[in-house]
Amino acid sequence: MERFKAIAPNTSPTRLEVQEWQNSTARDRLIEGYLPLVRAVAGRYGRRGDQHDDVIQVGTIGLIKAVDRFDPERGVELRVYAMTMIVGEIQRHFRDRGWAVHVPRSLKELNGKLLKFDDELTGSLGRSPTIGELASAAGVHQEQAIEALEAGRAYATISLSSPFGSDPYTVLGDTVADTLAPFGVADDHDLISRGLDSLGERERRIILLRFFEELTQAQIAVRMGISQMQVSRLISRSLEKIRLLPERPAELAA
Repeated sequence: MERFKAIAPNTSPTRLEVQEWQNSTARDRLIEGYLPLVRAVAGRYGRRGDQHDDVIQVGTIGLIKAVDRFDPERGVELRVYAMTMIVGEIQRHFRDRGWAVHVPRSLKELNGKLLKFDDELTGSLGRSPTIGELASAAGVHQEQAIEALEAGRAYATISLSSPFGSDPYTVLGDTVADTLAPFGVADDHDLISRGLDSLGERERRIILLRFFEELTQAQIAVRMGISQMQVSRLISRSLEKIRLLPERPAELAA
């Protein structure tokens, strides 16, 4: 989507430039230069008035986090990384307030295409594709792919809050939670912390980003240079590995 390239700087800062802006007004200028990207993303959510202003403010927080956490050595452009942080922060804002997230049809359709390409490329490449490879296959920019994947995630979250079965007070999310209850790992940060040493370097990094820095899967995918589907699989595999660890002696004696 050319509009994203038109409203944000086209070049990513180098390591030296990152160091220079940390204690200077250059950081403020950089943030200001990316504010049009925040407004463009906020405009996709179809809210007006005070709520729209709130969304812009929240998106700006995401932008600031992106600027402060950006690492050029990871090979991801700042514009792409900023997009994931902005979208993630806005959607967390909606979720925390129980607001419905309006997902445009075009993003839903693109999300479906990306998931289809993910399966196809996984088969042909023998590994999960990167965000860049998915975007290339779909003929879109990485920013578009990220926005669509995040939108699909938000839509799935809304769907889990819909009534399920004959009981209007039961939602699909409750049923899914009941199914996963025996694992009991994702909500137990103490257990996760103790199990980190059993994981490989990449798995450990992903678990830390997901459960301690609270990044979304799409944000992790961009940071790690892999697909969102691969992030999901690695998280599931890591949690299962942690769940199967032997209990500590003190717990066994209790």
